[in-house]
Amino acid sequence: MSGRRGGGGGPVFGLAEVAGPSMVPTLLHGDRLLVHYGAPLRAGDVAVLRHPLQQDLLIVKRLADWRPGGWWVLGDSEAADGTDSRAFGPVPEELVLGRVRARYRGMRPGRQRSIGAVASWLATAVRPVSSGPPASRRLRAR
Repeated sequence: MSGRRGGGGGPVFGLAEVAGPSMVPTLLHGDRLLVHYGAPLRAGDVAVLRHPLQQDLLIVKRLADWRPGGWWVLGDSEAADGTDSRAFGPVPEELVLGRVRARYRGMRPGRQRSIGAVASWLATAVRPVSSGPPASRRLRAR
């Protein structure tokens, strides 16, 4: 991740890239994210955090709810197992680095560069990442 320095000496905004399928359909492998460090957090937000068992690894998850010990985080994909709080428990607040504000989806390699394809890409390339219920029913059911 890279960032711009803010008034407090730390980065205010940074960039991250998604690797893996745990946040599909909200985020796809290769999406680039605008991360707001130190932003207020609430249940439903998508956040970048340090993996609690391997703190040199950054992960992107949805904040499901606050529990004793920290945030309960889940991936939006029902198929992705073992990469969220069901495997490692709540994540301490100090490991949550920032809230994802937007995603940038680059043109996929090998895609046709027709006017229609470029127009379609332009319409969907940059989107805010909203808070609230994810596409996954698993989060709403917990």
